[in-house]
Amino acid sequence: MSGAESVNQQRLWQRHADMAKLGGTPKGGVNRQALSPEDAAARNQLMAWAKVRGFEVFTDAIGNLFVRRAGSDTAAAPVVSGSHMDSQPTGGRFDGMYGVLAAFEALEALEDAGVATKRPVMAVAWTNEEGSRFQPGAMGSAVFAGHYKLDDMLQQKDWKGVLLKDALAETLQTAPAPARPGTGFALDSYVEAHIEQGPRLENERKTIGVVTAIQGSRRYIVTIDGEEAHAGTTPRAARKDAYAAATRIAAAMYEATTDADDTLRFTIGRVEVAPGSPNTVPGKVVFTIDMRHPRNDVLEAHEKTLEAIVAAKAAPCPAGIERVTNVAPTDFDPKVIGLVRDKAQALGLANMDMPSGAGHDAMHIARLCPTGMIFVPCERGISHNEIENATPQDLAAGTRVLVEVLEALANR
Repeated sequence: MSGAESVNQQRLWQRHADMAKLGGTPKGGVNRQALSPEDAAARNQLMAWAKVRGFEVFTDAIGNLFVRRAGSDTAAAPVVSGSHMDSQPTGGRFDGMYGVLAAFEALEALEDAGVATKRPVMAVAWTNEEGSRFQPGAMGSAVFAGHYKLDDMLQQKDWKGVLLKDALAETLQTAPAPARPGTGFALDSYVEAHIEQGPRLENERKTIGVVTAIQGSRRYIVTIDGEEAHAGTTPRAARKDAYAAATRIAAAMYEATTDADDTLRFTIGRVEVAPGSPNTVPGKVVFTIDMRHPRNDVLEAHEKTLEAIVAAKAAPCPAGIERVTNVAPTDFDPKVIGLVRDKAQALGLANMDMPSGAGHDAMHIARLCPTGMIFVPCERGISHNEIENATPQDLAAGTRVLVEVLEALANR
C-alpha cells in the first residue's frame, strides 16, 4: 500500500475527538490557549501517541514540539509538516490542530505502509500561533526562523501579567520532552495542512485548496489615557473620558479602512476599559487592531492613516498606537505548489489555487526553505468559533495529499 492508501480516516477523526476534550467547551469548541494546562495536556497526548510508534520527540527553547520519523540518510535535512495546538478562547476543534494531526497521521501512514524515505519526515506543533494569550502570534515559528528574538519573546506578558518565560517553564515541566539547545535547524522543506477558515472551497465544491500565498498582516495596540471621575457629578465638558475618545478613534478607523473592493481586513478584536465600574468615568482604554492586505504598500499607507487618526481624535486624552507585529505578504514556492496540485489531481480530488487570508506558521518558515500549504473545507467557512466544523472525509483527503507530497519531497 502507498502512504496515501494507509491514511486511516477513523483514526484521524478519533484523534481530533480526543484532542477536543482537552480544553473542551460546553458549546463543542475548545479553549486551549498557549502554554496553559490544556496546552500541556495536548502536548502530553501527542507525545504518548508518538511513543507508541517509536518516533523521536524533542522540543526547542521556545517550546516547539517535534516528532521525527527517521530517514535512511541521517545527515539529511528533514521534511517537516505541522501547525499549532493552541486555540482562541472560544475556538474550534480543527484550527491548527488539524495540521498537527494530519502531519502525525502522515508519519503513521508512512510507517504502516512500510515506506522508506531518504530524508527524515517530521511533525511539529508550533508554540503560540494564535496570539490570543501572548502577543505576537505565530511566535514559535517566528523564533525558529530567527524573525523574533527568543529573549524578547520570553519577556512577553499575557493579559493577566504572566510572563511567557514562566508559563513556558511550567508547561515544559508538566509536559517534559528532551530539549535541543537553540531555536532553529536546517529544513529541507515544509508543508502545512489547515482548514480554509473561509467559504471558497465549500462554495466552489472543491476538496483541496492549493495555497499560493498568504496576505500580509500587522497588529497594533492603541492606548488611551483619560482621567477617572465620578459619573454622577462630573460634567461632560470637564471629563477626560478614555472610552469616549476610543469610540471616536475606532469609528474614524473603520471609515478610513473601508475599501471599494473589500480587500483590506480591519478588526478591533479586544477592548479593555478601566477601572470597569458602572459609575466611574473610564480612565484608560486599550484595544487591539488586526489589519491585513495582500500588498505591503497598502498596509504601510493605512498604518500612517491610523497614526493620524489617533493623533487627531484622542483629545483631550493622550493616546498612542504601537505596532506589535508586521508580517509581509508571503509567496509560496512554485515547485511545492505544483507538487500539491499534482498529487491532488492524481488522487482524483477536486482542487483550486487560492491565497490564504489568514496568517499561518508557514509564512515564517517560507523564509527558510521551500514551503507550501494544503487547505480543506470547513463548514460555512466558520472559524475562530466554537461551532467550527469539518468532515472526516475532507480531513482524510487533505492528509492523503499531504503524505504523498511529503514522501515525494523526502525521496527526491
